[in-house]
Amino acid sequence: MSRLDDFRRMRTLQFVVLLIFSVIGCRLFYLQILDTKYKRLAEGNALRHEVQYPPRGEVFDRNGEYLVKSKECYDLMVVWREMDRAGFDTMRMCSILNLSKKRLMRKLADARMSPRKACLVTNFVSKEDKLRFDACNFKGFFTVYRTVREYPRKVGGNLLGYVGEVNQRDIDRDDYYRMGDYIGKSGVESAYEEVLRGTKGVKITEVDTHGATKGSYMEGRLDTLPEAGKYIVCTIDARLQKFCEELMEGKIGAAVAIEPATGEILMMVSSPTYDPDELVGRERGNHYMQMLGNKRRPLFNRAVSAKYPPGSTFKLVQGLVGMQEGVLTPANAYPCHGGYSYGSKKMKCHPHPSPLDLRNAVANSCNAYFCYVLRNVLDNPRYGSVKEGFDVWEEYVKSFGFGRKLDSDFNGEGNGYVPDRGFYDKRYRGSWNSLTVISLSIGQGELGCTPLQMANLAAIIANRGYYYIPHIVKRIEGRDSIDRRFYERRYTKVDPRYFEPVVEGMWRGVHVAGTSRMAFLPGLDVCGKTGTAQNPHGRDHSTFLSFAPKDNPKIAISVYVENAGFGASAALPIASLLEEFYLTDTITRPELVERVKQMQIYYPSYAK
Repeated sequence: MSRLDDFRRMRTLQFVVLLIFSVIGCRLFYLQILDTKYKRLAEGNALRHEVQYPPRGEVFDRNGEYLVKSKECYDLMVVWREMDRAGFDTMRMCSILNLSKKRLMRKLADARMSPRKACLVTNFVSKEDKLRFDACNFKGFFTVYRTVREYPRKVGGNLLGYVGEVNQRDIDRDDYYRMGDYIGKSGVESAYEEVLRGTKGVKITEVDTHGATKGSYMEGRLDTLPEAGKYIVCTIDARLQKFCEELMEGKIGAAVAIEPATGEILMMVSSPTYDPDELVGRERGNHYMQMLGNKRRPLFNRAVSAKYPPGSTFKLVQGLVGMQEGVLTPANAYPCHGGYSYGSKKMKCHPHPSPLDLRNAVANSCNAYFCYVLRNVLDNPRYGSVKEGFDVWEEYVKSFGFGRKLDSDFNGEGNGYVPDRGFYDKRYRGSWNSLTVISLSIGQGELGCTPLQMANLAAIIANRGYYYIPHIVKRIEGRDSIDRRFYERRYTKVDPRYFEPVVEGMWRGVHVAGTSRMAFLPGLDVCGKTGTAQNPHGRDHSTFLSFAPKDNPKIAISVYVENAGFGASAALPIASLLEEFYLTDTITRPELVERVKQMQIYYPSYAK
């Protein structure tokens, strides 16, 4: 390699280095001498990042009526170092915003600990108060736009849920949230939080040392707009929901109605409930603590979480399992002499004709009949032992959706409880037989079901053997369909042909003779089954399971009223009125409505 090549290479390298340093020097000259933006910032201007909260998605009922709306409100923020503390009029601000002086001074003391940070002074400032506040030009204070929930129908507190401030666990779970944000805490608000919440935006403004806004930073090029949450159309019928809440007032329990052909929940009432507006605004915390301390537990959604003995409504499942297992035919008749005797014990039954076949046993809710059926299932000689027969029975029961979550779109759904052989092995040290568990035959013993599961049983029988997963949302804005799992039929382990005798028995109980005669509605072909669930802690629970019409059913319903006695005494009239209202849009028995509303069935242990 020649010396000339080395010289050229060195000259090229010197040129590149000189060029780089020239570019850096020019950039420094521009930033420090020509560009005044950084000079202004250095002289005292600051950037304020203001979160732009999106409007939360609204919720409609199946007929387009508002269940949840959003209205404009504001958070009041303060930056301590930007306040005009010498001329600050404390009482004027308190008067405008309806704040106590004590609260305001406490918030200002908190802000003083972080003088450069924007701190919350108060929330839920109305649009009118915000306009009065703006006219006063309090330095260092500014407002942030939000929306707050309001409930035009004032129904469905447990169903719709409420919105509250995030906690640290919410923030750790999802980096969308920051302290001071709001999140759905229960009900639909929680289950569909990611749909309803929208997407936050940001606005960057320049503020001088006196707290005065200089304008948008870089003419707003770095700002982002919030994206509103999607609206939701619920499966709920708001009028039916409201009517049911009125009928259930003064009672403890739950009522759920389902459209059998789709699995859509038409109504879901937990009683006592609460006015959802009480969990909005500055008094939300006080109202929440009052509800939390109420022994009647208005915040507890009994419809999806409570675990009740199903009582005699469960006899329908026993009859179906017996037929599928080949140990029962609809024509089989069994005697009932005031109950079912075994050893020195007797499971009592109310007076009715005897003997009865399956259809009439369903219609008259005979205890003895279904004791025979359960024993025949468990003692079936084709199984090696009662325990093996019990395993088979358990599989059938769980195929009806009992003892597990139904996988609905509702948070907090309970499992209920179906005992397995391990439970009895542990309790009786392995020594037990079909008589040991005879109470299961009439839906007692260790069985526990949620009102949602019981309404789903009504839908299964209405459909003759299958159901769609119950769900609360019908449509979401911008989506062609909801989750595919809600469109799939779920079949029980019982063949559809065995359902007709049970349906006929439910129909007879209403139209011919039986325990459900009060549910008769002219021209509507109602099918029903009463249940009286024994309660070791006091008066029995009243329950009723029904669907209508018999063919091509439009509604399946379960009503459960604690401590109300016989199924026909409270649960049946409530369910009957709801069916009539939904199917005909009228009420022809106003005297029955009034009688139901006057029932106050709070058990002493639920005293406030």
